[in-house]
Amino acid sequence: MSESTYKTTSILVTLAALVVVIAGMKAAASIIVPFIFSIFIAIICAPLLTWLTHRRVPAVLAVLIILFAILLLGFMIMLGVGTSIEQFTKALPGYQANLQGQFNAFINWLADLGIEASGSGIRESFNPGSAIGMVNRLLDGLGNLFTNAFLILFTVLFILLEASSFPIKLKSIVKQGNMQVDYIDHFLNSVQRYIGLKTVTSFATGVLVTIMLVIQGVDFPVLWGMLAFLLNYIPNIGSIIAAVPAVLLALVQFGIGMAAGTAIGYLLINIVIGSVVEPKVMGHGMGLSVLVVFLSLIFWGWVFGPMGMILSVPLTMLVKLALESRESTQWIAILLGTSKDS
Repeated sequence: MSESTYKTTSILVTLAALVVVIAGMKAAASIIVPFIFSIFIAIICAPLLTWLTHRRVPAVLAVLIILFAILLLGFMIMLGVGTSIEQFTKALPGYQANLQGQFNAFINWLADLGIEASGSGIRESFNPGSAIGMVNRLLDGLGNLFTNAFLILFTVLFILLEASSFPIKLKSIVKQGNMQVDYIDHFLNSVQRYIGLKTVTSFATGVLVTIMLVIQGVDFPVLWGMLAFLLNYIPNIGSIIAAVPAVLLALVQFGIGMAAGTAIGYLLINIVIGSVVEPKVMGHGMGLSVLVVFLSLIFWGWVFGPMGMILSVPLTMLVKLALESRESTQWIAILLGTSKDS
């Protein structure tokens, strides 16, 4: 077998294996997603664990304190948001009917102006009431994580208990040189910094959205603030998706004027947080190009659903780390990065 034939065969086998792995991840998403979410929580909690252990708090006690804080926070979220979700679900048919009525009135107004829209199939092909229904399905999808609460909690427990011994195990595995350990340390530090700062900015976004909606009188402001907090983890389009239900609800409750005000409020909050605050506190982020971030959002969302979209940047950074560790694939890592990385 010639060298060129061997290289071609190797590439084809690698691509085939990659397709099998991706198909396997998609098929096992219900198992993998809670585990990824557990890692996500553990990374956020790791600085607190380090802070407690440095103050001579026993590691086991520190982990138990963190788990108690997670349970308390989860209970508060369930208490505050769970009731809102239940009430929103009950009121959903009324909101859909009102929105459909406003849409029909708009079509009739166009007809009065001599613009015939009903005959073009718009009424049949576009149902604005279903837009709010999509929000309900999104909340159901995110709510499925709470059904695996105990699995996630125990996984976080074991990850945090192993956190202190993990670097030692890595150094014992890598007997010659520290290059791979340096890569992994760089990755963990980058992901931890990204997720930590993103959590702070997302929390600020959620609080500002809640305050704005309370002032405007839009129903379920805490629910939409929590949704803004969660979807702010999704790069580029997360904040836009989070604004849709609140704007539609303002349209149903108060009309187009208040809906426009709500949309402008979301726009201002996202400009301040996304374009002013985040670049200053996060720098250049994770070293990924904007195009790669957007494509990773689509890919991981297809594989893992909403949680894949939320964690698309850290997951892509993991792929970039793996590509950087081998000379034959470093050129792909350069393509994934920004121009400043090359």
